[in-house]
Amino acid sequence: MHIPDGYLSPQTCGVAFAIAVPTLAVAARKVKRVVKTRHVPTLALFSAVSFLVMMFNIPIPDGTTAHAVGGAVVAIVLGPWAAMISVSVALLFQALLFGDGGVLAYGANVLNIAIVMPVVAYGVYKLISGRAELTSARRVVAAAVAGYVSLTTAAVLTGIELGIQPDLFHDASGTPLYSPYHLAQTIPAMLLAHLLVAGVAEAALTAGVILYLQRANLPLLQVNHPGIDVEATTERRRFRPIVVAGIAVGIMTLLTPLGLLAPGGAFGEDAPEDLNLGSLGLSAVPEGLNRYAGFWQHAIFSGYKLGGETHPWVGYVLSAVIGIVVVGVVVFLIGKAVEAFSRRDTLEKV
Repeated sequence: MHIPDGYLSPQTCGVAFAIAVPTLAVAARKVKRVVKTRHVPTLALFSAVSFLVMMFNIPIPDGTTAHAVGGAVVAIVLGPWAAMISVSVALLFQALLFGDGGVLAYGANVLNIAIVMPVVAYGVYKLISGRAELTSARRVVAAAVAGYVSLTTAAVLTGIELGIQPDLFHDASGTPLYSPYHLAQTIPAMLLAHLLVAGVAEAALTAGVILYLQRANLPLLQVNHPGIDVEATTERRRFRPIVVAGIAVGIMTLLTPLGLLAPGGAFGEDAPEDLNLGSLGLSAVPEGLNRYAGFWQHAIFSGYKLGGETHPWVGYVLSAVIGIVVVGVVVFLIGKAVEAFSRRDTLEKV
């Protein structure tokens, strides 16, 4: 679901940035409530987990791959504004350090994955959960549906953006300049991958985290649920939540190379030289795609690989560790900066 550079026209990328940038600016202001409640480390942890989850490439029956995002659970626990910051930072470093998703297409990826997905997830969750108690099974079901619907929505939006390119941007002969896929190809491909596999993974992840918080860390679940009845609940902790979170992240990090077992890449993310031109009715790579595909050439660990390693899984695990640290630290610093500005504004008002 990460759109690479070259698949979207500069005009499309410009429109996406025009929507994403001001939205993220508003999110940075709205997220003050989260940092005021001293949950900056939690936000940083969720950001790192989102980065990690997006490294898990799950094989799809048609030979491609897809992945969950983790944005839905951040939206439910800390709110959609916090989720926007969390996922957008993860996407930024995926593009800059690992070449996963384009730099020119960053605005579009943020719009689809970091903005639309959390908003849809939060809306669906609130609609289904209503005023149910925090420990109600209804909230777990609501979380699962929210994760499934929101990821599928983001996938469809991605498919639309890719699919409209040939009709909007082509040369005099009708040859596509950017994405060579039409809507009749992009929508079914994105829906198949996310309705059958990735959406299920997102649903399981989201429901699993909410179920765990209901049992072990109810105060965290209360952050974004003010006024919800919790009188009939009692916490049942066997281990500290931070310990459980650390163990879970460690296990996920070690398992990230499972994505290497997938036989192919994600739909719409092929490098120009990997396109099957004959099946697309093309004799050459679309001009714009060929021009912009190599726009960002400074990804240090391109493809989650460390140069010269003989075992790809080693590079994948090390990339996961590096990504977790970088994303977590950056989001932590952003949260602390917002916290400092918020504190200053409060003092000035006094």
